[in-house]
Amino acid sequence: MKTLILAAEGEAINPVLPHTSEIILGLVAFLLLLFIMKKFVAPRFETLYAERAAKIEGGIEKAEQAQAHAQELLEQYKAQLAEARAEAARIRDDARIEGEQIISELRAKAQEESARIVAQGQTQLETQRAQIVAELRGELGKLAVDLADRVVGESLEDEVRRRGTVDRFLAELDGASAPATK
Repeated sequence: MKTLILAAEGEAINPVLPHTSEIILGLVAFLLLLFIMKKFVAPRFETLYAERAAKIEGGIEKAEQAQAHAQELLEQYKAQLAEARAEAARIRDDARIEGEQIISELRAKAQEESARIVAQGQTQLETQRAQIVAELRGELGKLAVDLADRVVGESLEDEVRRRGTVDRFLAELDGASAPATK
């Protein structure tokens, strides 16, 4: 009603301008809200912000440390891998050299064994040849004596005569065959 009375007195009420009491009450409420925000809310936000920033920075530091550690491990791995490759190459070279030595030793042993077998074979052949020649000389001598017995008509039973005749005949035979083989 008071507004009506004032309106009746001739003062015009401006609907855009608030009343003074509303302005004072709004200003007090704003200052009270500002005080509460500065006293309680802003410090809480600051601590949460600082904690979060510290966590992020700590996480970045941890990530950088982990990355540095991973890089060190990678370098160690690469060094070990290079060392293992060098060791493998050295082992391969040693094995190849050892293999070549074994092959050359086996070749030398095989050649020695071959030479021994050939020499043994030649010795055996010479022995057999000498044995066969002796057998053939005896047989040839007997045949020659029998033939001479028939041709000459006299007996060559005397051992000394027979041996002399056979030896002479074989010497002539050897003499005749020696120029033919050369």
